[in-house]
Amino acid sequence: MSLDSLKSALPDYAKDLKLNLGSVIGNSELPAQQLWGTVLATAIASRSAIVLRELEPEAKANLSPEAYTAAKSAAAVMAMNNVFYRTRHLLSDHEYGSLRAGLRMNVIGNPGVEKVDFELWSFAVSAINGCGMCLDSHEQVLRKAGVEREVVQEAFKIASVVQAVGVTLDAEAVLSE
Repeated sequence: MSLDSLKSALPDYAKDLKLNLGSVIGNSELPAQQLWGTVLATAIASRSAIVLRELEPEAKANLSPEAYTAAKSAAAVMAMNNVFYRTRHLLSDHEYGSLRAGLRMNVIGNPGVEKVDFELWSFAVSAINGCGMCLDSHEQVLRKAGVEREVVQEAFKIASVVQAVGVTLDAEAVLSE
């Protein structure tokens, strides 16, 4: 299946998601690598097997092997970082912020693709995982690199639609059992 298959699988009550899926992915002005890396990373972060199964082949076809691996790496490392830094931020004891993290994050320094692309994918995954510290950190890196707010917003639009599609289709799968 594909983007079209996902759209056709959505129920009538989710017509807005159908339209948004077509516009944020199908009509995106992002360069192909940024777009499909964001799609792949957020499909993984959505935790929806249906969404990942449908979007991964198209992402793989539009990404170099290095970018494909880097997008998966962004989803993996941010799954860890988002929990760690969100928890650190939410704890009322701010002394945890002064402790050494002690977690390996080497891929962030050497992702195998342009740093801006990896930061954008990490930002989009952080939007799904709801880590404010990570969102702020990645957004600042992107903005310092000259990335426009519209591009950053494209990433979290993609994240929000991919997540919503996953939630909706997963719920429909359960309800139809």
